[in-house]
Amino acid sequence: MTAYPLCAVAHQPHLLLALSLVAVCPALGGVLIRGDKGSAKSTAARGLAALLPGGGPFVNLPLGATEDRVVGTLDLDAALRGEARLQTGLMAQAHGGLLYIDEVNLLPDHLVDVLLDAAAMGVVRVQRDSLSAEQPARFALVGSMNPEEGQLRPQFLDRFGLCVDVLAPREPQQRAEILRRRMAFETDPQGFRAQWAGEEERLATQLRRAREAWAQVKVPDDLLGQLSALVLRAGVASLRADLVLHRAARAHAALQGRLAVQWADVEVVAPLVLNHRAAVAPPSTSPPPPAPPSEDPSPPPPDPAQAPPDAAPEDIFAPAPAAPITLHHTALGRQPAGAPAGRVVRTVADPQAGRLHLPATLRSALQRGAPGDFHLTRDDFHAPVLEVQSGRQVLFVADASGSVGAAGRMGALKGAMLALLASGGGRDRAALVTFRGSGADLRLDWTADRQEAEDAVRSVPTGGRTPLAHALHLAGTLLRAQPGAELVVFTDGRANVPLHPGSDAWTDALEQAQSLRGHPCTVVNTESGHVRLSRAAQLAQALSGAVQDLHPV
Repeated sequence: MTAYPLCAVAHQPHLLLALSLVAVCPALGGVLIRGDKGSAKSTAARGLAALLPGGGPFVNLPLGATEDRVVGTLDLDAALRGEARLQTGLMAQAHGGLLYIDEVNLLPDHLVDVLLDAAAMGVVRVQRDSLSAEQPARFALVGSMNPEEGQLRPQFLDRFGLCVDVLAPREPQQRAEILRRRMAFETDPQGFRAQWAGEEERLATQLRRAREAWAQVKVPDDLLGQLSALVLRAGVASLRADLVLHRAARAHAALQGRLAVQWADVEVVAPLVLNHRAAVAPPSTSPPPPAPPSEDPSPPPPDPAQAPPDAAPEDIFAPAPAAPITLHHTALGRQPAGAPAGRVVRTVADPQAGRLHLPATLRSALQRGAPGDFHLTRDDFHAPVLEVQSGRQVLFVADASGSVGAAGRMGALKGAMLALLASGGGRDRAALVTFRGSGADLRLDWTADRQEAEDAVRSVPTGGRTPLAHALHLAGTLLRAQPGAELVVFTDGRANVPLHPGSDAWTDALEQAQSLRGHPCTVVNTESGHVRLSRAAQLAQALSGAVQDLHPV
């Protein structure tokens, strides 16, 4: 597949700078790209891979990948010979290139931790059944995400060295230029690459020289105190920020062909280092991109949010970024993602076993051989048969009415559903009820299919009034048919459609909620703005459930 030239990515200077810094110094810990769909996130990542030494590999990590697929596993044939050797996983396959994770915020936490450790150390280690081995895994790690679909947990967010927020350009001339370049590439990929070959070669040379010089770049002592003071002014306690800022400033100086860091280097890279860590806004700079100087050095501001016609006055204020959704209840006690399905109930002979049950394997070898003659072969391999545990069943009920923040609410809903289905090893199922206008609809029946769930959320119409009581009534019908199922309700609690003519809409909603007691429940409070009624908390109390704010105060 012909990669789109990185230098031809227009009007994203901060993105190109962040990728260039990670290419110079993989020890930065990778770059997290947050922003709109269609803002060149994956295109730029593929373009960077083509500029790495030897045209390094571009490895795309799917969300459904198992830990063995990501990390690798021991080669059992080599283990029989007493050798510790790995069957290569995705991280080792990315050695010398780039590992890309789209929707990284939906990746199970234990895999995020493993990836970031490998990116920082440059090696991947596997230990299985008292044997251990390691392989080189020095790669540039790039993760992308849409913040509306949920955030990374803070402890993992801090582990990404750099973070850049990207927006699709809002200026018609800029969008037209991007469109012209893209159409030219799709019409004649080879001709387009030839047109940009000179700029690509210049950038590749710049990156190569910077990689070679980075280790020799020094930070003057008088800048160290100023560097740490800048981190503290941003309200960051983690020393990782100081270390990453130190490395990023050196990488930027190397890109500029210098062996000593200047304060200007620190100012340019500080927003990328502090963007996702700062308790207060990091300093604003407009860094010059390493790509062609004709690029616009500062991204245009987003359009201001507009309230729909039926928005309450207090909701006109733009909502805060959505917090990650935590499903508080695990009704069936499922183990964390990546853990075995359950206890070992028996073993079976399996010469191709990927995971060994050592006692049964050794017992087979001892029983087969003559006394004093122990020889292990694949014929002795026994695999464990694990107890199958049922997955979780979660019914999502979401407000699709015309209240402010519908897009963010749907994005958070999608993120929570996909995270559930991605982490359950195919055992978890989700269903979706939405409510708007004068009633509620079952938009998605019980399914474990992530694509089906994503399509269902994407197709939800929004607007109209808020028939909360109707949605809870339908939820009750569905939950009674699925004992043990959990309930997650996305709502601000502002019901305005009664269940019966002449009754009160909010009273009807509370009565329906009380009828659902006994089902594990989380109410996600979608209320935003400066004035809040806190009805979601009252609804959670009626449901005997937990409440979580989508937009923390």
